Amino acid sequence: MTKILFVITASDHWTLADGTRHPAGFWAEEAIGPYQVFKEAGYGIAAATPGGVPPTVDALSLTPDFNGGEEGAERMRSALREATELAHPMRIEDVNIDDYDAVFYPGGWGPMEDLPDDGASGRLLTDWLASGKPVSLVCHGPAALLATIGPDGTSPFAGYRLTGLSNAEEKQNGLADRAKWLLQDRLVNELRADYREADPFTPHVEVDRTLYTGQNPYSAVLLAQELVKALS
Repeated sequence: MTKILFVITASDHWTLADGTRHPAGFWAEEAIGPYQVFKEAGYGIAAATPGGVPPTVDALSLTPDFNGGEEGAERMRSALREATELAHPMRIEDVNIDDYDAVFYPGGWGPMEDLPDDGASGRLLTDWLASGKPVSLVCHGPAALLATIGPDGTSPFAGYRLTGLSNAEEKQNGLADRAKWLLQDRLVNELRADYREADPFTPHVEVDRTLYTGQNPYSAVLLAQELVKALS
C-alpha cells in the first residue's frame, strides 16, 4: 500500500514582531483536502509532529467565513474528526522514511513558529530529498525548508523552483505588517529558492524534480492530486 506521511506543526500560535501570540495551528483545508484525496486513492496515512504533540487546528479555518457558510464549516469539522491518523502523531525523530512513499507538510501560521528551526524536520526533509521520493509542502508549510539550511548557509533545496504563501497574500491576511518575517522573503534570500507566485489566492502548484509545492489553501487539493499522479 502506498503510504503518505503528514508532518504537521505542533504550535498553537505564531509569535508576532511585538511579542503577541497570534492563535494558530495548522489550516484545516490544507490538511483535510489532501487527506481526502489520498484516502480516495487508497493510500495509508500517518502523521508526525515536533515532539509527537497532537496538532492544533487553527480555529479560524473551521469558521463559516472560510468554508462557504455554516454547512461547509460543519463538513470540515466532521472531516477533521474522522481524520483520526492526524490526531495521533509520532515524533518526527521516530520516522523511518523507508516506510513511506511521500511526505506532505500542510500550512497554517503554526509552521511559521516551530518548523523553520526544527532540526529533526530539517534532517527529515534533507534525507527525503536524497531518497528520491516526493517532498510536498503547501502555503506556509514551505517554512519547514528553512530548517535544511546548514551552518555554511546552504540548503539542498537551493535553486529549486517552488512556491508558498506570497508576501501579497500575507498582506491581504492582515498580518504582514505585524510579522517578524515573511515566508517569500526568506525562501528567496536565505533558502535561495527560485520562488514563483500567481495572483493572490488563486490555485498554483510548482513541481521541480521531486519537490511539489502549493502557494495557498486553494492549491492544497491540486497539489495532492499532482502527488497522486506522480505516485501512480
